[in-house]
Amino acid sequence: MCGRTACTLAPNELSRAARYQDRTGQPHRPRWKDRDTDKYRPSYNKSPQSFSPVLLSNRHFNKDAPVDECVLAAMRWGLVPAWFRENDPSKMQYNTSNCRSESLLEKKSFKDPLLKGQRCVILANGFYEWRQTEKEKQPFFIYFPQSQGGQVPSQQNAQKTKSDQSLDQGESDQDDSDWTGWRLLTIAGLFDSWTPPCGGETLYTYTVITVDSSPNLQSIHDRMPAVLDGEDEVRRWLDFGEVKSLEAMKLLQPKSSLTFHPVSSLVNNSRNNSPVSVACRPHN
Repeated sequence: MCGRTACTLAPNELSRAARYQDRTGQPHRPRWKDRDTDKYRPSYNKSPQSFSPVLLSNRHFNKDAPVDECVLAAMRWGLVPAWFRENDPSKMQYNTSNCRSESLLEKKSFKDPLLKGQRCVILANGFYEWRQTEKEKQPFFIYFPQSQGGQVPSQQNAQKTKSDQSLDQGESDQDDSDWTGWRLLTIAGLFDSWTPPCGGETLYTYTVITVDSSPNLQSIHDRMPAVLDGEDEVRRWLDFGEVKSLEAMKLLQPKSSLTFHPVSSLVNNSRNNSPVSVACRPHN
């Protein structure tokens, strides 16, 4: 399962970190959809119902967009099906923050967006999972191994420059150099758009797809998010035109390329949201 993530990058940093190549090999920085940067808030402790950054094909919003153009959007965690007829999405009586890869075609809430090609990639520094011990649950932070430039989120935050801090305040970033910071975790998901029956703004929501845990994570939990490892897997998952749903589902496999370390039990409470309280760093 996946019930908590961290995503600490500012909007412009996310655009740099999510840089991708088109079919000709040209690099691009994805732009943010509309005014979605107003909805997204960096956080060390994201829980369902919060807004997270997702990467998806711009064809979902603009049918004339190039087939390989990607866009960033802020979507709420916990899928609300387009067919849900209540005016208040909080009245849903079942949990849609996760969906099992094995049952994607069995449940209408997930089958419909899957067959419509509504695939997305959730971006995060990493996710949290809890190992049950005799006395308590020990939380772990799980993420891609980092190059020399990448640092765990608390260290990264502590060493921000004035330029980085200006990004947090929403100032424009003109730096098109390669991203050398934290390598984001790329998680396969599905999204849907829901409009209240009585009218109002369309709400975009997503669910995290889960698979059996890889051997190196089974001691923590028996399920893990379906991680997409590398640009090619991300591209194929998002390319709903060329890569049909049943073919894309073959990408949903356990990945042994993740690393992890224990973190403070303060993360158990989603209201604890700071580099100190969440303590995203290895224990000594």
